[in-house]
Amino acid sequence: MINPFRKSYSDQESALFSFLNGVKLFERLTYDELALFTPYMFLRTYTQDEAVFFRNDPSQALYVIRSGAISLNIDLGDKFEVLTLLERGHAFGDNALLENTRRIYTSLVVSERAEIYVIPQINILDIFENHPNIKAEMLNSLAELYNGYTVNLFNAYRSTFGFFDLGQAYLHPTK
Repeated sequence: MINPFRKSYSDQESALFSFLNGVKLFERLTYDELALFTPYMFLRTYTQDEAVFFRNDPSQALYVIRSGAISLNIDLGDKFEVLTLLERGHAFGDNALLENTRRIYTSLVVSERAEIYVIPQINILDIFENHPNIKAEMLNSLAELYNGYTVNLFNAYRSTFGFFDLGQAYLHPTK
């Protein structure tokens, strides 16, 4: 039976929600929950070699790639080493879901141009405060991502044993 009180969405909104459901951080959310983010999603166009953010910048926004390609880089002295390349449907800057964090890598546009949704942290945290179920779902997805990163780190360490001290990764952070 059709629910006459259920919110209906335009084709454009439904396409955006379908796109967001393909992004790991948003995959557990319903269309109604995703609709809470849309007023705060700002589409920005970047050009090749433009930095989206630098390591140690305050984590003030989450980014979702609509088109183009982004490299995430660690700086080693005067050089950058590419950690990964991301394309459409990937989010980055995900530590913006956590309060009082700084960027741990630099993000650069590597395609001719990139369209990226920018979602300010202040709006994300406001949604989290008013909708704890959304916070729980998104932080669960973030934990899955970070677990995957840890698995990859351990696998890389096993294959290059002795090149670095993995124990350094588990130093207790200072407060």
